[in-house]
Amino acid sequence: MSNIIKLKSLTKYYGNTLGIENVTLAVKDGEIFGFIGPNGAGKSTTIRTMLDLIHPTSGTASIFGLDCQTDGESIRQDIGYLPGEVFYYENMRVKELLEYSASFYKKDCRARMMELSAYMELDPSRKIDDLSLGNKKKVGIVQGLLHSPRLIILDEPTSGLDPLMQQKFFDLIREENKKGVTVFLSSHILSEVQRLCHRVAIIKEGRVIDIRKMDDLRENTYQKVRVVTSDSLEGFSLPGISNMTASGKNVEFLYKGSSNKLIAALSPLHLHNLWIEEPSLEEIFLHYYKDGDSDASVSA
Repeated sequence: MSNIIKLKSLTKYYGNTLGIENVTLAVKDGEIFGFIGPNGAGKSTTIRTMLDLIHPTSGTASIFGLDCQTDGESIRQDIGYLPGEVFYYENMRVKELLEYSASFYKKDCRARMMELSAYMELDPSRKIDDLSLGNKKKVGIVQGLLHSPRLIILDEPTSGLDPLMQQKFFDLIREENKKGVTVFLSSHILSEVQRLCHRVAIIKEGRVIDIRKMDDLRENTYQKVRVVTSDSLEGFSLPGISNMTASGKNVEFLYKGSSNKLIAALSPLHLHNLWIEEPSLEEIFLHYYKDGDSDASVSA
């Protein structure tokens, strides 16, 4: 399977301020790839460098096997891009804006434009400056997909959308992916990544610290354990336990290790109830962001 995106040692400094450093990753044809990290981690800088909106300090970026700096115009014909914040000519109507956007592509986009507008419940006759934040985001979604791109790049795509419209958007992206479209999804809302992606890269302070399959990220990680017991757990310990908290009879902790060893360690206690669950991606993610302790975090 060929790579649609390939970044090698991609670095961007703003003067003396680090944007990203040595970002290296590859996105395969037809996958949904998550790029996760908190605000300020370097996600948007990476995307803007890929799109040749800003120039790298060093390193290389290629899309469709073409260099992002020298072949940007050709590359952008087959990319759909939705930025985190959308800004438009306020006096234009939605239809006028979408037709203007469609004019940059060497194909007839009118049918797809109207299909997407109907799906996203967007009225093309309305003026841009009369739209809510959520409806402006819908305009951005239609604008990014109206030319049926081979690659969709989404930077914090659901901000402003209500939960029902977020679900419609996720369904739309899945349908595009089923057609063979590659998706690069940048987000700090980890449930979005958990819902959609095949693989994820985790970026911390401008540096990619891990790239894993989503299934591996869940399976080779901590278990979330909750115990209800009338016994005291003072002195209770087992290698692999962390983040233990107690409230009355309820005790919660994360555990990495053998489930058999965990059950054996808990068996002497008088248990009223026991839950062993898969942690959310949010909980996994927090371990990657322990101050100064990325090696001791979740190995996923």
